Amino acid sequence: MEITIRYGNAADLATASSFDRYTPEHILVWKLEHHDILLAEDERGCVGYLKLEHLWSQFPYIGLIKVKEEYRGGGIGKRMLHFVITQLQQQGVHALYSSSQADEPDPQRWHRKMGFFECGIINGINDGNVGEIFFVIKF
Repeated sequence: MEITIRYGNAADLATASSFDRYTPEHILVWKLEHHDILLAEDERGCVGYLKLEHLWSQFPYIGLIKVKEEYRGGGIGKRMLHFVITQLQQQGVHALYSSSQADEPDPQRWHRKMGFFECGIINGINDGNVGEIFFVIKF
């Protein structure tokens, strides 16, 4: 199985919308145009999705990363992360941020396994008064 990692483009709007149901379509269009969305694909279609945000318009942040359930554990998330890190390094960026809800041990474990470390928490920001743990990876 060959996986290709690439930036999304305008033709990928339906795919982006299927992975990211909370972001309004006009924002997804903008992000697709500005290389803030990555896709992982095999011969059957899109199997992974990564959306970048920018904290205070300057610090890159993984707003969402998803891999289809049947593909999890195969290194696709890691490959998307390495792709975005390489692109950021070429732009002179030296850190990438991300986060996970405090009640989500699997995403927290993934972040730590990828080399992220905790750098803060915002308490009570999510539904149910659940906190958000922030991570950073420096390169």
